[in-house]
Amino acid sequence: MVAITGDEYIKRIDQLNASIWINGQSLEGSISKHPAFSGALHSQAALYDLQYDQDKINTMTYKSPSTGNLVGTSFMPPKTKQDLIKRRKMIQSWAKYNGGMMGRSPDYMNTVLMAFASSAEVLRGKENCYPDNLKRFYEEAREKDLSFTHTFINPQVNRSQLYFEDSDEPIAAKIVKVTDDGLIIKGARLLATQGGMTDEMIVFSPGGIRDQSHAFAFSIPSNTKGLKFICRESFVYGDSTFNYPLSSRFEEMDSIVVFDDVLVPFERVFFHSNLEVANNYKNWSGFLPFTLHQVVSRQVIKAEFVLGVAQSIVDTINSGEYQHVQAKIAEIIISLETMKALLSKAEMDAQVDESGLMRPNQTSLFVAANTFPNIYSRMIEIIQLLGTSGLISIPTEKEFHSENNNDLNLYLQGASKHAVDRVRLFRLAWDLSMSAFGTRQTQYERYFFGDPIRLSTELYHGYNKQESVKWIQEFI
Repeated sequence: MVAITGDEYIKRIDQLNASIWINGQSLEGSISKHPAFSGALHSQAALYDLQYDQDKINTMTYKSPSTGNLVGTSFMPPKTKQDLIKRRKMIQSWAKYNGGMMGRSPDYMNTVLMAFASSAEVLRGKENCYPDNLKRFYEEAREKDLSFTHTFINPQVNRSQLYFEDSDEPIAAKIVKVTDDGLIIKGARLLATQGGMTDEMIVFSPGGIRDQSHAFAFSIPSNTKGLKFICRESFVYGDSTFNYPLSSRFEEMDSIVVFDDVLVPFERVFFHSNLEVANNYKNWSGFLPFTLHQVVSRQVIKAEFVLGVAQSIVDTINSGEYQHVQAKIAEIIISLETMKALLSKAEMDAQVDESGLMRPNQTSLFVAANTFPNIYSRMIEIIQLLGTSGLISIPTEKEFHSENNNDLNLYLQGASKHAVDRVRLFRLAWDLSMSAFGTRQTQYERYFFGDPIRLSTELYHGYNKQESVKWIQEFI
Protein backbone atom coordinates (compact mmCIF):
# COMPACT_ATOMS: atom_id res chain seq x y z
CA MET A 1 0.00 0.00 0.00
CA VAL A 2 0.98 3.64 -0.44
CA ALA A 3 -0.28 7.06 0.59
CA ILE A 4 -3.87 7.23 -0.64
CA THR A 5 -5.58 9.74 -2.93
CA GLY A 6 -8.73 11.69 -2.24
CA ASP A 7 -10.87 9.36 -4.36
CA GLU A 8 -9.61 6.35 -2.42
CA TYR A 9 -10.45 8.06 0.87
CA ILE A 10 -14.00 8.93 -0.24
CA LYS A 11 -14.58 5.41 -1.56
CA ARG A 12 -13.38 3.80 1.68
CA ILE A 13 -15.55 5.98 3.92
CA ASP A 14 -18.62 5.50 1.74
CA GLN A 15 -18.15 1.72 1.88
CA LEU A 16 -17.95 1.69 5.69
CA ASN A 17 -21.66 2.40 6.19
CA ALA A 18 -21.01 3.33 9.81
CA SER A 19 -24.03 3.80 12.09
CA ILE A 20 -24.51 7.59 12.06
CA TRP A 21 -27.54 9.44 13.39
CA ILE A 22 -28.25 13.06 12.55
CA ASN A 23 -31.37 15.13 13.15
CA GLY A 24 -33.17 12.10 14.59
CA GLN A 25 -32.60 9.89 11.58
CA SER A 26 -30.15 7.17 10.67
CA LEU A 27 -27.95 8.21 7.76
CA GLU A 28 -28.73 6.13 4.70
CA GLY A 29 -26.72 5.93 1.51
CA SER A 30 -23.30 7.46 0.80
CA ILE A 31 -22.06 9.74 3.56
CA SER A 32 -20.07 11.72 0.97
CA LYS A 33 -23.36 12.84 -0.62
CA HIS A 34 -25.05 13.95 2.61
CA PRO A 35 -25.04 17.77 2.90
CA ALA A 36 -23.86 17.70 6.53
CA PHE A 37 -20.72 15.71 5.66
CA SER A 38 -20.04 16.24 1.96
CA GLY A 39 -18.09 19.49 2.25
CA ALA A 40 -15.68 18.28 4.94
CA LEU A 41 -15.21 14.86 3.32
CA HIS A 42 -14.30 16.36 -0.04
CA SER A 43 -12.07 18.96 1.59
CA GLN A 44 -10.29 16.16 3.43
CA ALA A 45 -10.02 14.24 0.16
CA ALA A 46 -8.23 17.25 -1.31
CA LEU A 47 -5.65 16.95 1.47
CA TYR A 48 -4.89 13.39 0.45
CA ASP A 49 -4.51 14.53 -3.16
CA LEU A 50 -1.84 16.99 -2.03
CA GLN A 51 0.29 13.94 -1.21
CA TYR A 52 0.69 13.50 -4.97
CA ASP A 53 1.26 17.15 -5.86
CA GLN A 54 4.64 17.05 -7.61
CA ASP A 55 5.73 20.26 -5.90
CA LYS A 56 4.87 18.87 -2.46
CA ILE A 57 5.36 15.11 -2.66
CA ASN A 58 8.77 15.23 -0.96
CA THR A 59 7.22 17.15 1.94
CA MET A 60 3.95 15.26 2.16
CA THR A 61 5.41 11.73 2.00
CA TYR A 62 8.45 9.68 3.01
CA LYS A 63 9.68 6.17 2.30
CA SER A 64 8.23 3.48 4.52
CA PRO A 65 11.01 1.80 6.55
CA SER A 66 9.35 -1.59 6.00
CA THR A 67 8.22 -1.47 2.35
CA GLY A 68 10.01 1.46 0.72
CA ASN A 69 6.64 2.76 -0.49
CA LEU A 70 5.74 6.42 -0.15
CA VAL A 71 3.60 6.90 2.96
CA GLY A 72 2.23 10.00 4.70
CA THR A 73 4.73 12.21 6.53
CA SER A 74 2.29 12.60 9.41
CA PHE A 75 3.16 9.00 10.36
CA MET A 76 6.91 9.72 10.35
CA PRO A 77 8.74 9.49 13.69
CA PRO A 78 11.24 12.40 13.55
CA LYS A 79 14.82 11.32 14.26
CA THR A 80 16.46 14.68 13.46
CA LYS A 81 15.56 18.34 13.61
CA GLN A 82 15.21 18.29 9.83
CA ASP A 83 12.61 15.53 10.20
CA LEU A 84 10.78 17.68 12.72
CA ILE A 85 10.81 20.63 10.33
CA LYS A 86 9.58 18.39 7.50
CA ARG A 87 6.67 17.32 9.68
CA ARG A 88 5.83 20.96 10.40
CA LYS A 89 5.94 21.89 6.71
CA MET A 90 3.65 18.99 5.90
CA ILE A 91 1.19 19.94 8.66
CA GLN A 92 1.13 23.56 7.53
CA SER A 93 0.66 22.61 3.87
CA TRP A 94 -2.52 20.78 4.82
CA ALA A 95 -3.61 23.55 7.20
CA LYS A 96 -3.11 26.20 4.54
CA TYR A 97 -5.70 24.50 2.34
CA ASN A 98 -8.43 25.07 4.94
CA GLY A 99 -7.11 28.11 6.81
CA GLY A 100 -6.41 25.94 9.85
CA MET A 101 -10.15 25.39 10.31
CA MET A 102 -10.00 21.57 10.29
CA GLY A 103 -8.65 20.71 13.72
CA ARG A 104 -9.08 17.00 13.08
CA SER A 105 -7.41 16.77 9.69
CA PRO A 106 -5.74 13.33 9.39
CA ASP A 107 -2.31 14.52 10.54
CA TYR A 108 -3.58 15.12 14.08
CA MET A 109 -4.53 11.55 14.93
CA ASN A 110 -1.72 10.13 12.78
CA THR A 111 0.62 12.10 15.02
CA VAL A 112 -1.10 10.77 18.14
CA LEU A 113 -0.72 7.17 16.96
CA MET A 114 2.91 7.73 15.96
CA ALA A 115 3.71 9.21 19.37
CA PHE A 116 2.02 6.37 21.27
CA ALA A 117 3.58 3.63 19.13
CA SER A 118 7.06 5.14 19.35
CA SER A 119 6.82 4.98 23.15
CA ALA A 120 5.23 1.52 23.27
CA GLU A 121 8.22 -0.08 24.99
CA VAL A 122 7.39 1.67 28.27
CA LEU A 123 4.36 -0.67 28.41
CA ARG A 124 6.57 -3.76 28.17
CA GLY A 125 6.06 -6.10 31.12
CA LYS A 126 3.18 -4.16 32.64
CA GLU A 127 -0.03 -5.96 33.51
CA ASN A 128 -2.65 -6.12 30.72
CA CYS A 129 -0.46 -4.11 28.33
CA TYR A 130 0.22 -5.08 24.72
CA PRO A 131 2.99 -2.93 23.22
CA ASP A 132 3.38 -5.23 20.20
CA ASN A 133 -0.30 -4.70 19.33
CA LEU A 134 0.24 -0.95 19.39
CA LYS A 135 3.36 -1.05 17.21
CA ARG A 136 1.82 -3.53 14.78
CA PHE A 137 -1.34 -1.45 14.41
CA TYR A 138 0.67 1.75 13.85
CA GLU A 139 2.53 0.05 11.00
CA GLU A 140 -0.75 -1.12 9.48
CA ALA A 141 -2.18 2.40 9.71
CA ARG A 142 0.94 3.88 8.12
CA GLU A 143 0.96 1.43 5.20
CA LYS A 144 -2.78 1.72 4.53
CA ASP A 145 -2.94 5.49 5.24
CA LEU A 146 -5.85 4.96 7.61
CA SER A 147 -7.82 7.93 8.91
CA PHE A 148 -8.90 8.29 12.53
CA THR A 149 -11.25 10.03 14.86
CA HIS A 150 -10.86 9.66 18.60
CA THR A 151 -12.76 10.02 21.83
CA PHE A 152 -11.08 10.76 25.16
CA ILE A 153 -13.87 12.45 27.15
CA ASN A 154 -16.56 10.97 29.39
CA PRO A 155 -20.11 12.40 29.42
CA GLN A 156 -20.46 15.48 31.66
CA VAL A 157 -23.04 14.04 34.05
CA ASN A 158 -21.49 15.41 37.22
CA ARG A 159 -18.25 17.42 37.18
CA SER A 160 -17.66 17.39 40.94
CA GLN A 161 -14.32 15.93 42.00
CA LEU A 162 -15.86 13.19 44.15
CA TYR A 163 -18.55 12.00 41.71
CA PHE A 164 -18.85 8.23 41.33
CA GLU A 165 -21.19 6.82 38.70
CA ASP A 166 -23.83 4.63 40.32
CA SER A 167 -26.46 4.13 37.60
CA ASP A 168 -27.67 0.65 36.71
CA GLU A 169 -26.69 1.15 33.07
CA PRO A 170 -23.14 2.41 32.33
CA ILE A 171 -23.01 6.08 31.33
CA ALA A 172 -19.30 6.58 30.68
CA ALA A 173 -18.00 3.85 28.37
CA LYS A 174 -16.51 1.03 30.45
CA ILE A 175 -15.42 -2.58 30.27
CA VAL A 176 -18.44 -4.68 31.29
CA LYS A 177 -16.84 -8.02 30.50
CA VAL A 178 -13.48 -9.52 29.54
CA THR A 179 -13.90 -12.56 27.28
CA ASP A 180 -11.49 -14.90 25.53
CA ASP A 181 -12.05 -12.86 22.37
CA GLY A 182 -11.60 -9.37 23.81
CA LEU A 183 -13.20 -6.57 25.78
CA ILE A 184 -16.92 -5.82 25.85
CA ILE A 185 -17.47 -2.05 26.07
CA LYS A 186 -20.76 -0.41 27.01
CA GLY A 187 -21.64 3.26 27.58
CA ALA A 188 -20.85 6.54 25.84
CA ARG A 189 -17.96 8.87 25.12
CA LEU A 190 -17.59 12.47 23.94
CA LEU A 191 -16.47 14.19 21.71
CA ALA A 192 -15.73 12.43 18.44
CA THR A 193 -15.06 15.12 15.86
CA GLN A 194 -15.48 13.62 12.37
CA GLY A 195 -17.24 10.65 13.96
CA GLY A 196 -18.19 8.22 11.20
CA MET A 197 -16.05 10.11 8.67
CA THR A 198 -12.89 8.08 9.27
CA ASP A 199 -11.71 4.49 8.83
CA GLU A 200 -11.09 3.96 12.54
CA MET A 201 -11.67 5.39 15.99
CA ILE A 202 -8.97 5.42 18.67
CA VAL A 203 -10.32 5.28 22.22
CA PHE A 204 -8.07 6.26 25.12
CA SER A 205 -8.72 6.70 28.81
CA PRO A 206 -8.74 10.44 29.59
CA GLY A 207 -6.70 10.16 32.81
CA GLY A 208 -7.93 10.70 36.35
CA ILE A 209 -9.34 7.16 36.33
CA ARG A 210 -10.28 5.53 39.65
CA ASP A 211 -12.06 2.46 38.31
CA GLN A 212 -10.21 -0.21 36.31
CA SER A 213 -13.28 -0.75 34.11
CA HIS A 214 -12.62 2.73 32.64
CA ALA A 215 -8.93 2.05 32.00
CA PHE A 216 -8.34 1.01 28.38
CA ALA A 217 -6.91 1.97 25.02
CA PHE A 218 -7.78 0.48 21.65
CA SER A 219 -8.70 1.20 18.03
CA ILE A 220 -11.70 -0.20 16.17
CA PRO A 221 -13.21 0.34 12.70
CA SER A 222 -15.90 3.01 12.58
CA ASN A 223 -18.45 0.45 11.39
CA THR A 224 -17.91 -1.98 14.28
CA LYS A 225 -21.10 -3.75 15.36
CA GLY A 226 -22.78 -1.96 18.28
CA LEU A 227 -20.95 1.33 17.65
CA LYS A 228 -23.13 4.38 16.95
CA PHE A 229 -22.36 8.07 16.31
CA ILE A 230 -25.07 10.56 17.34
CA CYS A 231 -24.34 13.91 15.70
CA ARG A 232 -25.07 17.44 16.82
CA GLU A 233 -26.92 19.86 14.55
CA SER A 234 -25.07 20.49 11.32
CA PHE A 235 -23.63 23.97 10.82
CA VAL A 236 -23.75 23.58 7.05
CA TYR A 237 -26.56 25.93 6.04
CA GLY A 238 -25.94 25.74 2.32
CA ASP A 239 -23.42 24.56 -0.24
CA SER A 240 -22.73 27.99 -1.73
CA THR A 241 -19.10 28.93 -1.16
CA PHE A 242 -20.16 32.57 -1.67
CA ASN A 243 -22.69 32.52 1.17
CA TYR A 244 -20.87 30.06 3.43
CA PRO A 245 -17.21 30.08 2.35
CA LEU A 246 -15.95 28.17 5.40
CA SER A 247 -18.84 26.13 6.78
CA SER A 248 -19.80 24.71 3.39
CA ARG A 249 -16.32 23.17 3.05
CA PHE A 250 -14.74 22.68 6.47
CA GLU A 251 -17.54 21.90 8.94
CA GLU A 252 -16.25 18.94 10.95
CA MET A 253 -19.16 17.20 12.58
CA ASP A 254 -18.98 16.44 16.32
CA SER A 255 -20.70 13.39 17.75
CA ILE A 256 -21.51 11.38 20.85
CA VAL A 257 -20.20 7.83 20.58
CA VAL A 258 -22.41 5.07 21.96
CA PHE A 259 -20.99 1.60 22.66
CA ASP A 260 -23.73 -1.03 22.86
CA ASP A 261 -21.86 -4.13 24.05
CA VAL A 262 -19.11 -3.55 21.51
CA LEU A 263 -16.55 -6.35 21.21
CA VAL A 264 -12.98 -5.08 20.92
CA PRO A 265 -10.76 -7.99 19.79
CA PHE A 266 -7.62 -8.42 21.89
CA GLU A 267 -5.37 -7.80 18.88
CA ARG A 268 -6.86 -4.26 18.81
CA VAL A 269 -6.31 -3.62 22.55
CA PHE A 270 -3.24 -1.62 23.60
CA PHE A 271 -3.87 -1.88 27.34
CA HIS A 272 -6.76 -2.43 29.75
CA SER A 273 -7.59 -2.67 33.47
CA ASN A 274 -4.39 -0.95 34.56
CA LEU A 275 -4.93 2.28 36.48
CA GLU A 276 -1.27 3.29 36.55
CA VAL A 277 -0.93 3.05 32.78
CA ALA A 278 -4.32 4.62 32.03
CA ASN A 279 -3.50 7.63 34.19
CA ASN A 280 0.10 8.11 33.10
CA TYR A 281 0.75 6.78 29.60
CA LYS A 282 0.02 10.09 27.88
CA ASN A 283 2.72 11.69 30.01
CA TRP A 284 5.16 8.77 29.72
CA SER A 285 4.88 8.77 25.93
CA GLY A 286 5.64 11.44 23.36
CA PHE A 287 1.93 12.28 23.15
CA LEU A 288 2.14 15.84 24.48
CA PRO A 289 5.19 17.22 22.65
CA PHE A 290 4.32 15.72 19.27
CA THR A 291 0.59 16.44 19.30
CA LEU A 292 1.26 19.95 20.60
CA HIS A 293 3.74 20.44 17.75
CA GLN A 294 1.02 19.46 15.25
CA VAL A 295 -1.59 21.67 16.91
CA VAL A 296 0.63 24.76 17.21
CA SER A 297 1.82 24.35 13.60
CA ARG A 298 -1.82 24.45 12.48
CA GLN A 299 -2.71 27.33 14.80
CA VAL A 300 0.06 29.47 13.30
CA ILE A 301 -1.59 29.05 9.90
CA LYS A 302 -4.98 29.86 11.41
CA ALA A 303 -3.60 33.09 12.91
CA GLU A 304 -2.14 34.01 9.51
CA PHE A 305 -5.56 33.41 7.97
CA VAL A 306 -7.24 35.70 10.51
CA LEU A 307 -4.64 38.39 9.85
CA GLY A 308 -5.34 38.15 6.13
CA VAL A 309 -9.09 38.54 6.67
CA ALA A 310 -8.63 41.46 9.07
CA GLN A 311 -6.29 43.41 6.82
CA SER A 312 -8.52 42.71 3.80
CA ILE A 313 -11.43 44.33 5.66
CA VAL A 314 -9.27 47.37 6.44
CA ASP A 315 -8.13 47.67 2.83
CA THR A 316 -11.64 47.25 1.45
CA ILE A 317 -13.23 50.04 3.49
CA ASN A 318 -10.07 52.17 3.72
CA SER A 319 -10.01 52.34 7.52
CA GLY A 320 -6.27 51.86 7.95
CA GLU A 321 -5.57 55.54 8.65
CA TYR A 322 -7.16 55.30 12.11
CA GLN A 323 -4.76 54.52 14.94
CA HIS A 324 -7.21 52.30 16.80
CA VAL A 325 -7.50 50.18 13.65
CA GLN A 326 -3.72 49.98 13.31
CA ALA A 327 -3.50 48.95 16.97
CA LYS A 328 -6.01 46.13 16.43
CA ILE A 329 -4.11 44.78 13.43
CA ALA A 330 -0.89 45.08 15.45
CA GLU A 331 -2.50 42.90 18.16
CA ILE A 332 -3.05 40.14 15.63
CA ILE A 333 0.50 40.50 14.32
CA ILE A 334 1.91 40.26 17.86
CA SER A 335 -0.19 37.15 18.51
CA LEU A 336 0.91 35.53 15.27
CA GLU A 337 4.60 36.28 15.77
CA THR A 338 4.41 35.05 19.36
CA MET A 339 3.06 31.69 18.20
CA LYS A 340 5.65 31.45 15.42
CA ALA A 341 8.47 32.24 17.87
CA LEU A 342 7.29 29.60 20.35
CA LEU A 343 7.04 27.02 17.57
CA SER A 344 10.53 27.88 16.30
CA LYS A 345 11.95 27.68 19.82
CA ALA A 346 10.32 24.28 20.34
CA GLU A 347 12.06 22.98 17.21
CA MET A 348 15.38 24.70 17.93
CA ASP A 349 15.49 23.28 21.49
CA ALA A 350 14.36 19.79 20.44
CA GLN A 351 16.28 16.88 21.94
CA VAL A 352 16.46 13.15 21.32
CA ASP A 353 14.30 11.24 23.82
CA GLU A 354 14.69 7.75 25.29
CA SER A 355 12.93 6.26 22.24
CA GLY A 356 15.40 7.86 19.83
CA LEU A 357 12.92 10.48 18.60
CA MET A 358 13.69 14.16 18.14
CA ARG A 359 11.21 15.53 20.65
CA PRO A 360 10.29 19.25 20.39
CA ASN A 361 10.63 21.33 23.54
CA GLN A 362 7.45 20.72 25.48
CA THR A 363 7.62 23.87 27.60
CA SER A 364 7.56 26.19 24.58
CA LEU A 365 4.65 24.27 23.10
CA PHE A 366 2.78 24.27 26.41
CA VAL A 367 3.16 28.05 26.57
CA ALA A 368 1.75 28.26 23.03
CA ALA A 369 -1.14 25.95 23.95
CA ASN A 370 -1.93 28.19 26.92
CA THR A 371 -1.64 31.32 24.78
CA PHE A 372 -3.70 30.51 21.71
CA PRO A 373 -7.16 30.03 23.28
CA ASN A 374 -7.02 33.58 24.63
CA ILE A 375 -5.51 35.27 21.61
CA TYR A 376 -7.79 33.47 19.17
CA SER A 377 -10.89 34.71 20.98
CA ARG A 378 -9.44 38.23 20.87
CA MET A 379 -8.54 37.96 17.17
CA ILE A 380 -12.11 36.96 16.37
CA GLU A 381 -13.39 39.90 18.42
CA ILE A 382 -11.11 42.19 16.40
CA ILE A 383 -12.65 40.85 13.16
CA GLN A 384 -16.07 41.76 14.57
CA LEU A 385 -14.91 45.23 15.61
CA LEU A 386 -13.27 45.95 12.26
CA GLY A 387 -16.25 44.71 10.28
CA THR A 388 -18.83 46.62 12.37
CA SER A 389 -22.26 46.75 10.67
CA GLY A 390 -20.70 45.41 7.48
CA LEU A 391 -20.86 41.94 9.03
CA ILE A 392 -24.63 42.29 9.28
CA SER A 393 -25.42 43.92 5.93
CA ILE A 394 -24.38 40.93 3.85
CA PRO A 395 -26.96 39.83 1.25
CA THR A 396 -26.71 36.40 -0.32
CA GLU A 397 -25.33 35.54 -3.72
CA LYS A 398 -28.82 35.29 -5.25
CA GLU A 399 -29.51 38.96 -4.52
CA PHE A 400 -26.78 39.89 -6.98
CA HIS A 401 -28.66 37.92 -9.65
CA SER A 402 -31.95 39.65 -8.95
CA GLU A 403 -33.42 43.02 -9.91
CA ASN A 404 -31.66 44.43 -6.84
CA ASN A 405 -28.25 44.01 -8.44
CA ASN A 406 -27.85 47.66 -9.41
CA ASP A 407 -28.81 48.87 -5.94
CA LEU A 408 -26.36 46.49 -4.30
CA ASN A 409 -23.55 47.48 -6.64
CA LEU A 410 -24.11 51.14 -5.73
CA TYR A 411 -24.72 50.96 -2.00
CA LEU A 412 -22.44 48.11 -0.98
CA GLN A 413 -19.32 48.97 -2.92
CA GLY A 414 -16.05 49.30 -1.01
CA ALA A 415 -13.23 51.78 -1.34
CA SER A 416 -11.15 49.18 -3.19
CA LYS A 417 -13.67 46.51 -4.22
CA HIS A 418 -16.84 46.14 -6.23
CA ALA A 419 -19.92 45.35 -4.17
CA VAL A 420 -19.99 41.65 -4.99
CA ASP A 421 -16.34 41.23 -3.95
CA ARG A 422 -16.86 43.30 -0.81
CA VAL A 423 -19.83 41.17 0.22
CA ARG A 424 -17.92 37.99 -0.57
CA LEU A 425 -15.15 39.12 1.79
CA PHE A 426 -17.55 40.17 4.53
CA ARG A 427 -19.42 36.87 4.30
CA LEU A 428 -16.07 35.16 4.84
CA ALA A 429 -15.44 37.34 7.90
CA TRP A 430 -18.96 36.59 9.15
CA ASP A 431 -18.54 32.83 8.67
CA LEU A 432 -15.24 33.06 10.55
CA SER A 433 -16.46 35.14 13.47
CA MET A 434 -20.25 35.18 13.83
CA SER A 435 -21.87 32.13 12.21
CA ALA A 436 -22.57 28.90 14.11
CA PHE A 437 -19.48 27.49 12.41
CA GLY A 438 -17.36 30.44 13.52
CA THR A 439 -18.49 30.40 17.14
CA ARG A 440 -17.92 26.64 17.28
CA GLN A 441 -14.35 27.31 16.05
CA THR A 442 -13.79 29.75 18.92
CA GLN A 443 -15.12 27.29 21.50
CA TYR A 444 -13.15 24.47 19.88
CA GLU A 445 -9.85 26.35 20.17
CA ARG A 446 -10.71 27.46 23.70
CA TYR A 447 -10.95 23.85 24.88
CA PHE A 448 -8.80 22.07 22.30
CA PHE A 449 -6.47 20.57 24.90
CA GLY A 450 -8.98 20.63 27.73
CA ASP A 451 -9.75 23.06 30.51
CA PRO A 452 -7.52 26.17 30.13
CA ILE A 453 -7.10 26.36 33.92
CA ARG A 454 -5.87 22.77 34.01
CA LEU A 455 -3.43 23.58 31.20
CA SER A 456 -2.05 26.57 33.08
CA THR A 457 -1.80 24.44 36.24
CA GLU A 458 0.18 21.81 34.34
CA LEU A 459 2.48 24.54 33.05
CA TYR A 460 2.91 25.87 36.60
CA HIS A 461 3.83 22.48 38.04
CA GLY A 462 5.97 21.42 35.08
CA TYR A 463 8.04 24.57 34.64
CA ASN A 464 11.46 24.75 36.29
CA LYS A 465 11.15 27.80 38.54
CA GLN A 466 13.90 26.92 40.99
CA GLU A 467 16.76 28.58 39.13
CA SER A 468 14.90 31.88 39.21
CA VAL A 469 14.07 31.43 42.90
CA LYS A 470 17.70 30.58 43.68
CA TRP A 471 18.85 33.72 41.83
CA ILE A 472 16.49 35.92 43.88
CA GLN A 473 17.65 34.33 47.11
CA GLU A 474 21.27 35.03 46.18
CA PHE A 475 20.37 38.54 45.04
CA ILE A 476 18.72 39.33 48.37
